Amino acid sequence: MSKSPGSLVESNKASQPKPTQKAFRRFLGLVFCALVAHTVYWSRSSLGDTAVATITKADRAAFLSKCANIHTPAGPPPSFSTATRIREGSDRWVPGTPATLLRNAKIWTGARNGTEVVYGDVLLDKGLIVAVGYIPPSLLAAAKTRGGGEVKVLDVAGKWITPGLVDLHSHIGVYSSPALNGISTIFDAQNIDGLNTHDASYELAMAGGVTTAQILPGSANNIGGQAFVIKLRPTAEKSATSKVIEPPLTLTHSANGTDYIRWRHMKHACGENPDRVYGQTRMDGQWNFRHAYDEARKIRDAQDAFCAKAVAGKWAALEAEGAEFPEELQWESLVDVLRGRVKLSIHCYEAVDLDGIVRLSNEFKFPVASFHHAGETYLVPDLLKKTWGGAPSIALFASNFRKKREAYRGSEFAPCILADHGIPVVMKSDHPVVNSRYLLFEAQQAHYYGLNPALALASVTSVPARAAGLGHRVGTIAEGYDADIVVWDSHPLTLGATPEQVYVDGIAQLSNPYPLQKPAAFQHLPETPNWDREKNNTVLWDGLPPLTGWKIGGHRGRVRLLNVKNLVGFNELSDHDELETVFDDSGKDKGRVVVIEDGRITCVQRPVDSCTSPFGGDDEVVLDLRGGSIGPGLTTYGSPLGLVEIRLEPSTNDGNVLDPLIGGDLPSILAKGGEKGLIRAADGLLFEGRNTLLAYRSGVTTAVTAPSGGGFLQGIATAFSVGAPHALAKGAVVQSETALHVSVSFTLPVSVSTQISALRSVLFAQDSEDNSAWRKVQEGEMPLVVSVESADAMATLLSLKYEYEETSGKTLKLTFAGGSEAHLIAKDIALAGVSVIVTSSRPYPGLWEQRRILPGPPLSESSNVLTLLDAGTALESNGTMSKAQALALATTNLHEALGVVRRRFSIPDLVLYEAGGPLDLQSKVVGVVSAERGVVEVF
Repeated sequence: MSKSPGSLVESNKASQPKPTQKAFRRFLGLVFCALVAHTVYWSRSSLGDTAVATITKADRAAFLSKCANIHTPAGPPPSFSTATRIREGSDRWVPGTPATLLRNAKIWTGARNGTEVVYGDVLLDKGLIVAVGYIPPSLLAAAKTRGGGEVKVLDVAGKWITPGLVDLHSHIGVYSSPALNGISTIFDAQNIDGLNTHDASYELAMAGGVTTAQILPGSANNIGGQAFVIKLRPTAEKSATSKVIEPPLTLTHSANGTDYIRWRHMKHACGENPDRVYGQTRMDGQWNFRHAYDEARKIRDAQDAFCAKAVAGKWAALEAEGAEFPEELQWESLVDVLRGRVKLSIHCYEAVDLDGIVRLSNEFKFPVASFHHAGETYLVPDLLKKTWGGAPSIALFASNFRKKREAYRGSEFAPCILADHGIPVVMKSDHPVVNSRYLLFEAQQAHYYGLNPALALASVTSVPARAAGLGHRVGTIAEGYDADIVVWDSHPLTLGATPEQVYVDGIAQLSNPYPLQKPAAFQHLPETPNWDREKNNTVLWDGLPPLTGWKIGGHRGRVRLLNVKNLVGFNELSDHDELETVFDDSGKDKGRVVVIEDGRITCVQRPVDSCTSPFGGDDEVVLDLRGGSIGPGLTTYGSPLGLVEIRLEPSTNDGNVLDPLIGGDLPSILAKGGEKGLIRAADGLLFEGRNTLLAYRSGVTTAVTAPSGGGFLQGIATAFSVGAPHALAKGAVVQSETALHVSVSFTLPVSVSTQISALRSVLFAQDSEDNSAWRKVQEGEMPLVVSVESADAMATLLSLKYEYEETSGKTLKLTFAGGSEAHLIAKDIALAGVSVIVTSSRPYPGLWEQRRILPGPPLSESSNVLTLLDAGTALESNGTMSKAQALALATTNLHEALGVVRRRFSIPDLVLYEAGGPLDLQSKVVGVVSAERGVVEVF
């Protein structure tokens, strides 16, 4: 029988105990709980704390293994010996690769701080260097046996061998060439996930001797992400991971073949880059670093506490805390930084940022492997030494400075100054900022400006290898190291040194190399000038030393030059720019005496006469050129020199040209050939910038500059004196209007066909003003300079030239500037009488319209310049070009192509070179002779 809800309530009330009963039952419950706890305690004590059911034996083993792993230092153990790896072979060895014997070499090993040179042979087998110098017959016989009787032998005939070059700062593969939106990125959390295995730069870089590169994320973020070190050779697997040398466990998640903890690599950035992208201040950036590292420290400390209990067997305590190992994916890599298991690369320029990172490293006690770009490091060497764990390596450009404020104090003497303070120096490419194919040129420049030659070579081999944690296998030639070897056609520090063969993991990378023929003298280390005065002044002036020279002119205007071996100058009586060799005493013991008065050469002492000017006197200055030379002032074109000082600081620049074709003013440019929209570079010139004065001190006396930053229509270029103080100074503006410049490119936001249509419209326009630039182009009085890279676009422009000339009966003076693909239609260009200004003699397929470059030796027999001129640059012409012809490439030939016309009887500037000339590495510019200004300026 059912009961009503009310009766149930009554029934429950009746069954409730009395208050005394409640207390008694509570007491019994407490006693029961105490008895249970007592029983559990003694059972655990008797069986051990490890008997907790929720933490199994497998869990305990996994925790203990994890704890052991996180506390194991990265890198090979102290007992590691490369000799033990000879028997095993390299983990990157490709089975079936025969052994290789390189005979009769001069071997720069990289050992003994870069001072060791061994004369002899090198045996490569199973991806390793088996022996260096003397090769025991037993080793050679063993290599033959393993290779089925085959050992490849290359007699290098006394040439130089070095380790494969190591680029510590590269974006190759993640900022690919040619640049296409689908595959190019430099902002990766783990950049191996964005590595393009089809980048055309791999082959080019290896042709420059680069075999290993650290691929860094970009610098848009304070913590850019994880980096990886790769070998550049293609692999059979064709994957990104297969390129990685010593991949860390966090990449492969497999311990197979891992006999020690592999280094991880990471990128940080401070200063302007992350500030510019995210609008943060430097204070924000430093706070972001501290906050991130504090989060990582909390996790590290929690892990250490967990592991301390696990090792002590306190499983009950861990069970009570949840028995979960403390970690978080977002911070796990920073935790490894705090444990010293990450090679940290930090993009950092200025002293203020360097100071912040040094303080950060000491606050959280982590080492820094390398500072990159690091423009002001040479000014604060003692600060660098305060970094926790010791001074980092410093990865630098040789001369690529001043593009932004924080880089403005960068100096070509930084490598030498840092080395003087015992700080490791690395030269890097930041590819594609500098084409990594020419990484060695960075070391050559560093040597030229005073860096010890052993340290210069080490800066692209052993030092970056150590900074990346891979100094036990790359960057050095020694037994048991990876078989990454470069055979050079000349001493590696000579200008233009080129690989004859490159080996990566013992595999030859150049299938059909084209060697250059170099003089025997190129096998010797080149002498370099003494830069002590300039180096000391750079530090004294906090990176911005005065750059103007001592001007000698007027009543004290006579300069007597002693020991001059060579003089190449302009023919003053010619109606055209012509260079002539006045004398060349290169093979003689002593040079001649040259007297200059008021900026003009008045006497050259020959063997049968003498200069009549008295030697000495109050009005004469004597300079000894020590076997040097006098050459023509060089002309530069292709950079916005004189219009742009600090590229990323708008207030220091003339600004960008507004292009009517792109800016919406399409009808006016298509319908009328007037002056609307034409800009004159002469109106925006900026003088005495550091870029212009440094060019002047390097022998460049004239610059031809077109308006910068435009699209299709650039404007009217000007020629100006690089050493002039201002536009009103005598001789400052050499020629106010030289040529009309336009650009035809597939990268512009309007079609190439639209650009050609616009050009056709203004060329054929009948209403151009009589004295306008377009009218002068139509009449053949002014060159039309077209910046163009694609052979297809050039072919169209040649057709347009023929069309115009056939219709008008006039000659169109056309010049191509850029010309990456000009070699493809070289004969057609020559037949049309078109000049080509190759703005990059070192070709790079950065854009799709540049992809069909002619790379030059060792990848091709000819180069773009050789094909266009049937010769080449002085170092690539195999001796077929005279000095005057070589200098014409940067003077008279350039003037003709750009419309620079010398006034009759005017005397162009001359440059004084001490201990050499403009085409060698041992010379130094010590002065400029200006007849226009009536002075000799001595530096």
